Amino acid sequence: MLQLHHHPGTASTIVHLLLKELGASFELVLVDRPNNAHKSDHYLRLNPNGLLPILVDGELVLYETAAICLHLCDTHTAARLVPAIGSVDRAHFYKWLMWMTNTLQASLLLYFYPDRWVDAGQVDAAAQIKAHAQTKIEGLLAQADAQLAQSQGPWFLGAEYSALDPYLFTLCRWTRGFNRKPARAFANLGPYLQRVLQRPATQ
Repeated sequence: MLQLHHHPGTASTIVHLLLKELGASFELVLVDRPNNAHKSDHYLRLNPNGLLPILVDGELVLYETAAICLHLCDTHTAARLVPAIGSVDRAHFYKWLMWMTNTLQASLLLYFYPDRWVDAGQVDAAAQIKAHAQTKIEGLLAQADAQLAQSQGPWFLGAEYSALDPYLFTLCRWTRGFNRKPARAFANLGPYLQRVLQRPATQ
C-alpha cells in the first residue's frame, strides 16, 4: 500500500488531494512537524532534506512534491490526470508543474520563512524579503489568473481536471492571510478555487 508521510497544510496536502482524486488506497503517516520530527534521524534517512512530503511505494521512497505527482499519475493512468505523452497539452502540463514548484512555491517559501535567508536578528532585512516576496507572488497569481482566462476553464488547463489543479489549489490556499491580494481576490482564481473546493476528493 502507498504510504504518505504528511502534515496538514504543508505541501503534502497536494499529494493527499491527488491520492484522493486517483481513488488510490493509501496510508497517512502523520509527521509531528511542530516538534521537528521531520528533522529526526529516522526521517532524514527517508529524506535528507528534512522536508515534507514523502511517498513510500513498496521499495521506492520518493520525495519532492512534483516528482511524487508525476509518479502517481504515471502509475494510475486510468484516472487521466495528466495529458497524453508527446502532446502539446503534456508539454504545457510540464511547464506549469515546474512553474508551480520552482517559481510560485519557491516564492511562497521566501514569504513564510524570510528569516532563513538573513543573519540571526536581522528583523528589518527579513521584513524586506517578505514584502518583496509578496509583491512577486501577487504578480505570479496574476499570471495564473490570466492562464485560467485563456484556458476558458473550468480547470487550469481547460476542460480536463489534472494534477495541476490540487497543486495550485494548495499553493493558493497559503495566500489566504495576505494583507493585500490573496488568490481568492483574483477574478478567475476566486471562482476556480471554489470549484476545486467543491470536488468530492477535496471535501
